[in-house]
Amino acid sequence: MRRAPRSSLFALLAALSLPAVTLAEPVPKPEATSRDVRAAERARAADLAAQKDAAARAAKATADEQRLTEERIAAAARQRDAEAATAEAAARMDDLAERRRAAATQMQRQAEAMQPLLPMMTRLALYPAETLLAVPGAPEDRLRGLLILRGLSQQLEANAKALRQAQSELDAATAAIAAETPRLNEALAAQAARAADLDRLLADAQDRRLKAETEAGAAAQRAADAASRAETLRSALAMLEAERKAEAARAHAEALQAERQKHEEEAAAARQREAAMARPTGSLSHSGQPKGQLAAPVAGKIVRAFGDPTDAGPATGLSYQAAPSARVIAPCAGRVAFADRFRTYGQLVIIDCGGGYHAVLSGLERLDAKVGQGIQVGEPVGTMPTWEPGGTGRRPSLYIELRRDGQPVNPAPWLRAKG
Repeated sequence: MRRAPRSSLFALLAALSLPAVTLAEPVPKPEATSRDVRAAERARAADLAAQKDAAARAAKATADEQRLTEERIAAAARQRDAEAATAEAAARMDDLAERRRAAATQMQRQAEAMQPLLPMMTRLALYPAETLLAVPGAPEDRLRGLLILRGLSQQLEANAKALRQAQSELDAATAAIAAETPRLNEALAAQAARAADLDRLLADAQDRRLKAETEAGAAAQRAADAASRAETLRSALAMLEAERKAEAARAHAEALQAERQKHEEEAAAARQREAAMARPTGSLSHSGQPKGQLAAPVAGKIVRAFGDPTDAGPATGLSYQAAPSARVIAPCAGRVAFADRFRTYGQLVIIDCGGGYHAVLSGLERLDAKVGQGIQVGEPVGTMPTWEPGGTGRRPSLYIELRRDGQPVNPAPWLRAKG
């Protein structure tokens, strides 16, 4: 066998002893590794800062909304105080106007009763002897005539006294109305000033709602549109409840599908819509007992109680009379399920109070609530029509029903004693 040259053997051994640098990954330089770590740490810190900033903004937005809600409630409470003063002045004006009308009516009656006797009274006053002797007759007939005339004179004197009394009452009522008018105007001016403050807050809230309108709000509006075509209030409530449940189920199904497809943003939006369409956590619970959980919807007096007779049968709610242009507030916390005209009810607001209860308010002239809006006790939802204190026109009234699972229940035990 031929031997390999010695030089070739040495070359092979030298090659085997060299490190295999060409077969391994390049070793990163220490300064590059440190730079990448610092960049990753900065990116993570920026992400954490962004998350904290977003959480802080969300918390501030929530706090601001709560603060503004409390401002609206406080403004509505001040408005109710002004309306109470207006209502008292208007009631005094009504009483005085009624007294003046009664006095005028009494004067008219007395004048009409005396009218046929005025010619005889005038002739007797001018020619008493000639009047009595002008008619021939027996002495006893003439004596009887004298007695009749004496009785007639006494009656005329009584009628004249009553007429003077009616005139005096009319003058007193007219003077009292003149004195009361400035106080009424002052109360109306204070109410108008409070109303302007409240309107500004409501306009701000409306702007924010328009900017933050969500698909859940659109779904609530679709449900309200469907309910507006119902024939009765009970069927409208049933449609609202059915639509709410159907929309919550659709949102739940969409959330599950988005989660399976790893579409996190779509899943979060669907979950948010599902939560919005769920039964609201309102003031009332299904197992609750009437213990004054409802606020009076308007500052005024109840003029028709639950069960009182009406043309359509026993009343299924309460009717209030209040000051002109009085504000109507939410009697419970919950969600506005309906806010629009409905059949003969006029402008109607339905609030889902939770627990299967709905508060129904009708007789409003203007609505300040929006379908789908979450609402707190005492927040304004609308305005009553105006009317003229002391006039003879029909007084507008606010009608409120409380319904449990669509059936009316007496709201009176649920109302707070005050406020």
